[in-house]
Amino acid sequence: MAETFPYPYKVEVDKAPRARAPKQVAVIDQTGCTGCEACLAFCPVDCIEIVAGPEHPDFMKLVEVDLERCIGCQLCARYCPWETIDMWSYEEGIEVAPAQTIRSLLYNYDPEQMHESAESRD
Repeated sequence: MAETFPYPYKVEVDKAPRARAPKQVAVIDQTGCTGCEACLAFCPVDCIEIVAGPEHPDFMKLVEVDLERCIGCQLCARYCPWETIDMWSYEEGIEVAPAQTIRSLLYNYDPEQMHESAESRD
């Protein structure tokens, strides 16, 4: 599946891959994410990663879903207290993720696809 996924990994994550693509995936709108990490406790496959925040990397953290490992269980979306996690079909999810991402630890998104408040990358 990694060969067909449109975004190359920026950082390799040492976690088991999922068996097959789900019908839907979770995408976090990082503009509304407070970094409370409530979603981390509910994810059964540990596919949510902590990302340094754009303005204060050590203080205001964000979270990001590893789209290649998400199984589409909806638990993170259901229990997010800020309602910033949406479920998308797999195909739509990998297309909209860059537009809702401010900073990514996992993927090397094209900066032009990322949210307008994203920092430029070196």
